[in-house]
Amino acid sequence: MLARRHLLLGGALGLMATLARPTPSWAAAFQIAFSDVQWRRRLSPDRYAVLRQSATEPPYSSPLLGEHRRGTFACAGCARDLFSSATKFDSGTGWPSFWAPLHGAVGTAQDGSHGMRRTAVHCGRCGGHLGHVFDDGPKPTRLRYCMNGLALTFQPRAA
Repeated sequence: MLARRHLLLGGALGLMATLARPTPSWAAAFQIAFSDVQWRRRLSPDRYAVLRQSATEPPYSSPLLGEHRRGTFACAGCARDLFSSATKFDSGTGWPSFWAPLHGAVGTAQDGSHGMRRTAVHCGRCGGHLGHVFDDGPKPTRLRYCMNGLALTFQPRAA
């Protein structure tokens, strides 16, 4: 009986310690914040998995890979404009790639998941996970913003 009490007390203390952890700086209050239930209602299951759970869509599955019109790529969670089509390029990786986001549109955080050290990219307005940025892109930035197509929508610009 004593061991059970210690186990329960230890579990409760562990939960309190988890809840008391400071919020990561990148997860500070975003302009648009919904509950998990609200996000699930707003997004398809696939988009929810990418934007809210940091999932990755299969390579070469996004119709946005073939999108070559002039326009703007926006967050599928909150419609914030994120990337101009002028910065899109074919990286050969299987995901829509850009060499620069629009000014102030995205944020980044270190990602150590899957045993890798990467830099995750999220929407600056709602915090939705977009993909990752790497330093093997083209000039002028030499960056490759490798984005999940499910995290984006495209709005063509009139010619």
